[in-house]
Amino acid sequence: MPSVSAVLGPLFGTIAAGAGLYFIFITLLTIPSLQDHVIYLHRIILTWFQDINVPEQWGFLRNQVTPFQLSTPDGETLHTWHILPLETYRKNQKELRNEPVGLCHNLEERLAFRLLKDDPDARLVLYLHGAAGTLGSGWRPQSYRAISAAAAYVHILAIDYRGFGSSTGWPSEAGLLTDALTLANFAMNTAGIPPERTVIFAQSLGTAVSISLAHHLATQSPPTLFAGMVLVAPFADVELLTETYKVAGTIPLLSPIAYFPKALRFFNRFIISKWPSKDKLAAFIRYCEHLKLAERETKYDITLIHAEDDYDIPWVHSEVVFWHAVNATRDPEAALSFDQLENEKEQRRVMLGAGGWEVEWKARAGVVREQIVKHGLHDRIMSYPVVSLAIASAFHS
Repeated sequence: MPSVSAVLGPLFGTIAAGAGLYFIFITLLTIPSLQDHVIYLHRIILTWFQDINVPEQWGFLRNQVTPFQLSTPDGETLHTWHILPLETYRKNQKELRNEPVGLCHNLEERLAFRLLKDDPDARLVLYLHGAAGTLGSGWRPQSYRAISAAAAYVHILAIDYRGFGSSTGWPSEAGLLTDALTLANFAMNTAGIPPERTVIFAQSLGTAVSISLAHHLATQSPPTLFAGMVLVAPFADVELLTETYKVAGTIPLLSPIAYFPKALRFFNRFIISKWPSKDKLAAFIRYCEHLKLAERETKYDITLIHAEDDYDIPWVHSEVVFWHAVNATRDPEAALSFDQLENEKEQRRVMLGAGGWEVEWKARAGVVREQIVKHGLHDRIMSYPVVSLAIASAFHS
C-alpha cells in the first residue's frame, strides 16, 4: 500500500506548479500590451478564412448588408456594416440585387444608403459589439437579423473597433470612444438620422463603450441625447470584472486572489483601461436629471439585460450598475444601500416565470430597467426577442 506522502506528494506538486503558472500569468498582466490582449481579445478573430466583405456567408440576402469603411479623426480605418431592415429590403430587392457586392467605396451612391437617409420613418441602431472577433463572429449575425426583422424601419450600423478584424490601429479606452463617436457622427451628419430616431445597442465590452459615448455627447453644448440604450451583459467596471471574469467562461483573471484584498488592490493598480461604467452611467443620468430641454421630456431610456447563466460576466454586474443608476436619480442624502434597493425591487419586480423577471425605475427625466432572464448565456441572448423588444420599446419612449 503506497504511503500518504507518495500519494499526496505529486498532487501537491501539481497544485504548486499550477499556482506558479497562474502567478506568472497575472504578473504578465501588468504589461500594458498583454492587458489589452486579455481585456479586448482583439486578436482572436473567430472568422478566420471567411471574408467579412461577403455577408451572405452568414445568411444575409444579396446586398442586405453593405460593408464599407469609416475614417476616424485620428487616422484609423474602421470596417463597418450597414444592415437593411427586412421589410425595406423586400420592397427594393430587385434594385438591390442588381448593385455590385463586396466592400463599398462610394456608400452615398448606393441604394441602401439612400433608403436610410431619405426615409423620414427610418430608425437606426448603432451596434457596439463585445470583445473578440469581428462583425461576423459568434451570435452577432443572428442578432442583426433578429433586430432587422423585428420592425419595418430599423436599420443597423455596426463597426469593428480599431485593432479588431480588418480595422486598423490598436484598442484603448480613448480609442474605442473615438470609434463610437465616429460612428455616431456618421449617422447624424452623413446619414442625417437625428438622435431621437437612434437607439444604441451594446453587449459586454460594447456596453462600456456605449455608456462612455452617451455620457460624452450628453455633456456637450448643445447636448445630444439618443432615443435609448439597450445594454446586454454589462459590467460595473474593469476592477470588479477582474474579480469575476473568466476568459471564454473558463480561465479566471484575478478571481483566485479576490480572497486577498491587498493583493487584488495591488494588481488592479496596474490596470490601464478602467471603463468605469457604473460611475459614468450614474454621471450621465445625474446630468440628464438636471438638464433643461423643452423639446425632450424623456431624456434617457436605459434597459439592462443579463442572463442568469452568463458564465463570462456574472449578472451581479447588472445589479451593481442598476444600483448606481437608481441612486443617480435621487438626492445624495436619499441614496439607497444595495440591500435597501434589493428590498425595494422585491416590491416592484415583475415575475415572468421561466422568462426571469424585470424591474422598472422611473425618474423625472427618464427610466432605467433591469431585466434578468433565466437563459441566454453571454452571447446567445443577443438574438433573443427580449433584446429586440427592448430596442423597439426604446424607439417608442
